[in-house]
Amino acid sequence: MTNTTVKTAEELIADLEQFTGSEVVYRHSLGMLRYTEGVKYLAQATRCYWLLDAIGSYQHRLGSNARLREFQVWRLVVKDESGTLICEEDTDKEVLRQQIEYTNFPLSEITLYLTQKVLMLPSEY
Repeated sequence: MTNTTVKTAEELIADLEQFTGSEVVYRHSLGMLRYTEGVKYLAQATRCYWLLDAIGSYQHRLGSNARLREFQVWRLVVKDESGTLICEEDTDKEVLRQQIEYTNFPLSEITLYLTQKVLMLPSEY
């Protein structure tokens, strides 16, 4: 039986903070990245596989930048059921921005790191 309980933003944040490493790495269907147990939990709990798809879809384009091949910071900022997906070289140098017309993502903001083609929560870095 699957758990259909909807978590509050506070409960979800508390759950995500429990991930401090990953013994298992999953391969994204696009093949351009892998992701940790924490990211898998995030995608399942919030049904945001579209976020992994979006990040994965940019990897071919961003691969021409040597610094981005090593490390990327991805932030999703949500306001009024729309979002902005931002990729940064570091926490201060934006390299791309995508507007998302509609999202029901439950958090106002989430940050993910992509290092050596593995997408992870900051707590798993």
